[in-house]
Amino acid sequence: MELSSDCMTQDPYQILLIEDDSATATMVENYLGSSTMSPLAARLPVQTTAVSNLAEAVEVCQDREFAIVLLDLFLSEIQGIDTLIKARTIFPDQSIIAYSQSEDEHLVIQAFQHGADGYLRLKNLDSYLLYYELLSVLERNIYRRKSENQRNLASQQKEYHDLETLISSTTSVTARMFGSDTIKDSFPELFEELKQSYGELLELALDQRAFRIDHNLSGRLRNLADRLGFMKASPRDIIEIHTTTLKEKNHNINVVKSQAYAVEGRLIVLELMGYLAGFYRKYYVSLNNLNISSRISPRLPSKDSS
Repeated sequence: MELSSDCMTQDPYQILLIEDDSATATMVENYLGSSTMSPLAARLPVQTTAVSNLAEAVEVCQDREFAIVLLDLFLSEIQGIDTLIKARTIFPDQSIIAYSQSEDEHLVIQAFQHGADGYLRLKNLDSYLLYYELLSVLERNIYRRKSENQRNLASQQKEYHDLETLISSTTSVTARMFGSDTIKDSFPELFEELKQSYGELLELALDQRAFRIDHNLSGRLRNLADRLGFMKASPRDIIEIHTTTLKEKNHNINVVKSQAYAVEGRLIVLELMGYLAGFYRKYYVSLNNLNISSRISPRLPSKDSS
C-alpha cells in the first residue's frame, strides 16, 4: 500500500472515535494505542480523540480536522442506521467507519447504502482488523483524490487548449478595424504589466469570495477594460492575458487553489470582455455621431434672402 512508504516520517492520522460506552472506547483506543501488537501499526501512525456523542463531535471538529470517524451505530441518544444518517449530515465529506455489536446483515447493507466507508463488528474486532480497515479507507481516499485531481487537470488542460484554439482561429474584429497586432506581439512589456494587473484582480476575486470583502472588483475590471480599449485591444488580447496568467499561477500549487483560480477566472474574464465590448459600443456610437455631425454643414443665408 502507498501509505507504507512515508508513514514513519509524517504526522499521525487523526482519528475521531464517537462512543458512549467507556469500556468499548477504552478497548478501541488500546487497539490503536502505542501498546498494540498489530504489524500494521508501524505503517499507520494514528492519534485518537474520543467523544461520547455527536454534539461533542461537532464541537471538537470546530478546531481540528480528522482523517476518519469511527462511529458506534448504537449511541444512547440515537440508534441504528439513524445514527449514520445523522452523522453523514453533520460530516458530509468525512470518511466514516461504522461499527456495532449487531449481527444483522441488513444493517451492514444499509450502512453502506447510507454512505459508510467501512463497517466493523465489535464481536470480531481486534487490532489487526481495525488497522486494516483504517488503511483500506485511507488508501481509497488517496486513490479518489488522485482520480479527482487527474480529472481536474484534464479539464483544466482542455480549457487552456480551447482558449488557445480560440486565440489562433478567431479573426479579431478590432484588430481588423485598427490594423493592429496583438498586444503580446507588439508591446511585450505592456503585456506583462497588463498580465500583472489581471493577476492582482484574480487574487482579489478569490479574497472577495473567501472572506466576503467587497473589493469593488467590477469597478476595477471596468477600469482595466477602458485601458484595454484605448490600447485598441481585442478579445484575443484578453484571452491571452487570462490564459497566460492562469498558467503561471497554477505552477506548483495545490489542486484546490488551482480549481479556485479556474472558477473565478472564468467569471472575471467574461465580465472583462463585457466591459470591453461596452467600451467599443460607446466609442463607436460617439464616433458615428461625430461623423454624422461633420457631414451636416450649416446653411448660410443667401444674399437674395437679405
